[in-house]
Amino acid sequence: MDAGSIGDRLSFLLDRLRERLWLKPLMICSLSVLAVFLAKIADSNAAIFASLPEVKAQSLDTLLSIMASSMLVIATFSVTSMVSAYASASSMATPRSFPVIVADDASQNALSTFVGAFIFSIVALVALQNNYFQKPGLFLLFSLTVLVFSIVIFTFVRWVDRIARLGRMGSTIAKVESATEKALLKNRLQPYLGGQPLATPLGEGIPVYPDDVGYILHIDMPRLQLWAKQHEVDVSVNTLPGKLVSPNRPLLYVHTPDDDLAAQERSQLQAAFRIGRERIFNEDPRFGFVVLSEIACRALSPAVNDPGTAIMVNASLLRLLSRWAAQTRTETEPQYPRVAVAKIEVDDLFEDGFDAIARDGAGTVEVATRLQKVLSDLAQNGDEEMQHAAITTGRKALEYARHALVLEADLARVVAAANYTEAKQLGHA
Repeated sequence: MDAGSIGDRLSFLLDRLRERLWLKPLMICSLSVLAVFLAKIADSNAAIFASLPEVKAQSLDTLLSIMASSMLVIATFSVTSMVSAYASASSMATPRSFPVIVADDASQNALSTFVGAFIFSIVALVALQNNYFQKPGLFLLFSLTVLVFSIVIFTFVRWVDRIARLGRMGSTIAKVESATEKALLKNRLQPYLGGQPLATPLGEGIPVYPDDVGYILHIDMPRLQLWAKQHEVDVSVNTLPGKLVSPNRPLLYVHTPDDDLAAQERSQLQAAFRIGRERIFNEDPRFGFVVLSEIACRALSPAVNDPGTAIMVNASLLRLLSRWAAQTRTETEPQYPRVAVAKIEVDDLFEDGFDAIARDGAGTVEVATRLQKVLSDLAQNGDEEMQHAAITTGRKALEYARHALVLEADLARVVAAANYTEAKQLGHA
């Protein structure tokens, strides 16, 4: 495995670790223990620190005891609040939004700070009561304690403001939109994941199938390039991150004059594809569109009846697609010239984001009208593919509205919002 493949895999694993709630608290706890023992450095250089003020061990003991007891309570409270916010996000929005809520940096930093301060105070107390420090060490430990206490106060005040928003519908939509935008713009800059455009018709070459059923999370392009270069062949990848694969659906095709591939070679190619049970946001912009659509559809259900949320989602989809269209794509030499990859089709993004909203919101004139306005804006941004997708989706949405809206006046409002010829013709048909 070359350095590029190792770096690519490490980057993917680090992204996954960010979603783990235990990582930052573990790191801060380790630093807290280290900070206590760093205070011993002052004792080993007593002559240098001889002029430092004297700090009574009893006063430091009292301060650390207060911190230890209060930090345990605050850490418990923070975990309870975060779990409630996660449950709220899953029930009010969609369970698929859970990973972006868990990855909230402010919440992870707050929990890490509280737990770290608790560990710091406990370790410091044990060391203090066993006469581990002398006069310089006591002063340095006191300084560290004041610093930790100040960080805790600042973090708590900042976190209270953040936890009030965490799990709310607006915050959840914003986080999903942000995660989707990162994946979307990344794909815009590398629509073929650094490889060549897929031009060879599917079905040509030797197919390589996965051994398991699941969603593609990551494709190790450096590994595929290295293998193809070593064997002097080309490969065509017709599966992108987010696609469901099974032993009956090929991952890629190898263009080689040989009749078949050895089992070891197949295994090496399969290893370039990370497959999981659930989709993730990082390299799968279509998943973000699906999650936003799910949020809107749940809001439009009779049990919730919240068309305002669906309107917010329409605005998010408009921002995402507008920014994606505005992002300039520079044509560069492919990093992996022996690997051809399919690209995400604009029609697929529109289908993932708008089709379900068009269906479930057809009977709500406010949602249907806003949807047509959004599609009208997207149809006029100058991108031919997006214009075609917007018009096609708008026509389908108007067809839904014609069957769902009871009043002609409501249908006329929806038709008026569709500012393109095909939609108007359909509305007055």
